[in-house]
Amino acid sequence: MDIKHILEEHVKWLNNEGGQRANLAGADLAGANLTGANLAGADLTGANLYKANLTGTNLAGADLTGAILYKAYLKGANLKETNLSGAHLHKVDLAGVNLNRANLEGANLYKAYLIEANLSGAHLYKTNLTEANLSGANLKGANLKRAHLSQASLAGANLVGANLTEANLTGTNLKGAKYDVSS
Repeated sequence: MDIKHILEEHVKWLNNEGGQRANLAGADLAGANLTGANLAGADLTGANLYKANLTGTNLAGADLTGAILYKAYLKGANLKETNLSGAHLHKVDLAGVNLNRANLEGANLYKAYLIEANLSGAHLYKTNLTEANLSGANLKGANLKRAHLSQASLAGANLVGANLTEANLTGTNLKGAKYDVSS
């Protein structure tokens, strides 16, 4: 698989200059260096991105359903409106990352680092956020119904308008979190 060629064709596709949408479904990209790549709208369903370097990568609108991102590097990545349902993101550093309106239904974010991440409007139904650090995160309007947040830190997080129906908040740190009565 020539990843450089796939990325070049994908950029052409994004710019309406021919090319082809990147289809990396099921690809083994463990340890790959995709720093700064533009993979917006790409198909990475079930891809293995274990320890991949995705620093500054644009993954907006990409499909990463069931992808393995364990210990991947995502600093400065754009994951806006990305489909990460069922993805494995445990122990991933997503501090400050844009996950606005992302679909994380059923994803595993055990011990993930989400300090000041933008999760506004994100779909986190049944997501495992056990022991995750969401301090200062923006979860305004997020759907956290039935999410597992036990032992997580939501200190200073914005939860205004968030749906926390049936969420497991056992031992969760909510110190300084902003929320309304309906949350």
